Amino acid sequence: MSIEQTLVERSNTQCELCAASENLSVYEVPPVTEAHSDKCIYTCQTCKDQIENNIELTPTHWHCLNDSMWSQTPAVQVVAYRMLTRLAPDNGWAQDALDMIYLEEDTLAWAKVALAEDDDIKHVDSNGVVLQAGDTVTLIKDLDVKGSSLTAKRGTAVRNIGLTSNPEHIEGRVDGQRIVILTKFVKK
Repeated sequence: MSIEQTLVERSNTQCELCAASENLSVYEVPPVTEAHSDKCIYTCQTCKDQIENNIELTPTHWHCLNDSMWSQTPAVQVVAYRMLTRLAPDNGWAQDALDMIYLEEDTLAWAKVALAEDDDIKHVDSNGVVLQAGDTVTLIKDLDVKGSSLTAKRGTAVRNIGLTSNPEHIEGRVDGQRIVILTKFVKK
């Protein structure tokens, strides 16, 4: 039986994370040395794109982890743990779920492998200078903030920045509002 057929049976033809039933495919949970159904999950395109950082996280979509984190499948548990870890800094519900999740030692080690690799992400400003969490940066362009009437003016100092899982994004406060800023529009 192929990996996909095994996953279809295991998942009952649903995304193993959010239970969607459309646009499903196999996702190999890294690191994978050899393909095996135990190292894969069956997931929808929405989940897959956000897991792989192809699109920005939609926290409301991930409320599904409150159910899927209790799966008996280690690969599903690993992805749930990793996603909750990514969501926890800005979402109290994710931190609460992360505090409740239980993983066997080997499953927890597997979950933390990719998180350690994520720590190797380098955030660089418009001049190629490496940024660190807590740095102060200056905007080099007027930026319209999505979902707000705020315009962050060129020359504004953004103190105590936070780093994200996307190397092209940082977070900071401008006029008391926490925003995501593209690193190409800041200098240290």
